[in-house]
Amino acid sequence: MSAAPLLPVDDAIARIGSAISPLASEQVAVSNAGGRILAESLTARRTHPPFDGSAMDGYAVRLADTVSIPTRLSVVGESAAGRSFDKTLGKNEAVRIFTGAPLPVGADTIVIQEDTKRDGDTIIIKEAPKPGQHIRRAGIDFSEGDSFFAAGRLLSASDVALAAAMNIPELSVFKKPRIAFFATGDELVLPGETPGPNQIVSSNSPGLSALITELGGIPVDLGIARDNEASIREYTERAQDADILVTVGGASVGDHDLVQPVLTSMGLNVDFWRIAMRPGKPLMFGDFNETPFLGLPGNPVSALVCGHLFLRAAISARQGARATHPPLVPVTLGADLRENDKRQDYLRATIQIVDGVWTATPLNRQDSSMLSALSRSHCLLVRPPLASAAQTGDICPAVLLRAPDLSTD
Repeated sequence: MSAAPLLPVDDAIARIGSAISPLASEQVAVSNAGGRILAESLTARRTHPPFDGSAMDGYAVRLADTVSIPTRLSVVGESAAGRSFDKTLGKNEAVRIFTGAPLPVGADTIVIQEDTKRDGDTIIIKEAPKPGQHIRRAGIDFSEGDSFFAAGRLLSASDVALAAAMNIPELSVFKKPRIAFFATGDELVLPGETPGPNQIVSSNSPGLSALITELGGIPVDLGIARDNEASIREYTERAQDADILVTVGGASVGDHDLVQPVLTSMGLNVDFWRIAMRPGKPLMFGDFNETPFLGLPGNPVSALVCGHLFLRAAISARQGARATHPPLVPVTLGADLRENDKRQDYLRATIQIVDGVWTATPLNRQDSSMLSALSRSHCLLVRPPLASAAQTGDICPAVLLRAPDLSTD
């Protein structure tokens, strides 16, 4: 195959998003909806709060009875959460009230208990209240019929709590995609096996499985295919029920890189191959008999970095969300960076927080086989193609891999 121009990262992500359609939706209990992608907007079935209530512990009173301070009012009852005072509050009367309790009819303000003195069945109000103070009005949060969110929203814990408050017991979410994957290479053995003199332990598949789970997919590890057509064909055929097919390794141009020719003979239509990025240039994407296909490079760091970028985009699109580049956060450089070439760089870096400033220092060695360096890294510094040299103290965008802390790695 003749060398085609390298595709920019953002263009590759956009093409993945436009080529992949979402899966069908399913109903899940609201308590199980965290981390899922919403398939339709939410409509409140109940107003919240459903009544005027107290935001503090104290006494419900009529503002007209507190014009002259101090004043003495008769305590005629109590309103607590789940138990209301069902009479109408009269002149010079007060009702003991607790946080979350319904406001009695006739009351129009709350006096916090710190501003009162109790004397048997009366209270002495020591501080004049303001009109309507400490009252949560019905519907200040939302009203029945209000709509929230659009399809494609990743549901957070706060979103789930909101849906529950709307009295929605089940949510419509997109199905989790099954991501079937296999590694390729005669040199690979499974963790725990004894490698031969020319073999290494396969780290890509366990790492990829963890990443798929983190991204909201269901990992289906098919194992390790050998560097021959029959083995690659056999492992590919095992992925018939997959929602996305992923291979790891064999995607370059060497004599033993057989993934592209074998899968092409089985129905793969390659959309693009080779990305203008470092690490991870030999990435492949296409359609394999109506199943999205992603061919990741075999170097462990390259595979995981490409997974963070492109597998993330594919899983998002399969679940009805937008395929986007991972969010970028600004960090302060802890070292000088030389000018960049035509490929977009993703530099592994550690972050130290000093006086609230996030300072990211790239690791000295960026070899794409060094998993220990990736594991130590808090972020990937993103250097666009042809970026000018940057100095210590400059601001640089970064993909956050894990949160930094104040301890020393």
